[in-house]
Amino acid sequence: MKVVSLKGGVVEKRSGGIFTGEVEITYLVDPDTGSKEFRAAIVSFPKGVRNKFHVHDHEQILFVTEGRGIVATEFEEREVGPGDLIFIPAGEKHWHGATEESSFSHLYVMSSHTKTTY
Repeated sequence: MKVVSLKGGVVEKRSGGIFTGEVEITYLVDPDTGSKEFRAAIVSFPKGVRNKFHVHDHEQILFVTEGRGIVATEFEEREVGPGDLIFIPAGEKHWHGATEESSFSHLYVMSSHTKTTY
């Protein structure tokens, strides 16, 4: 068993590529922490920042921890907040990020073997 604290997570600022602005990612579970099957991290988006439409070849779970965000597919757009859990099937084209009025953070959990295309 391993207990990982948010305070002990490695924080990385990322921009460009899949993101429309700069986000902070706090890595919690990945191969570096000994996981062979999962990746988990907190992604924090400033107001109005999101990622671009993208697809994962494995399922993804998002759990909203702070703020207000939007999760969208090609057919639907939903506003989400703390305590909401979003399940994204493998192969579903989607994006997620902060509303214009609020920052937004979520925990993601997915396979460590996931490939993402955008």
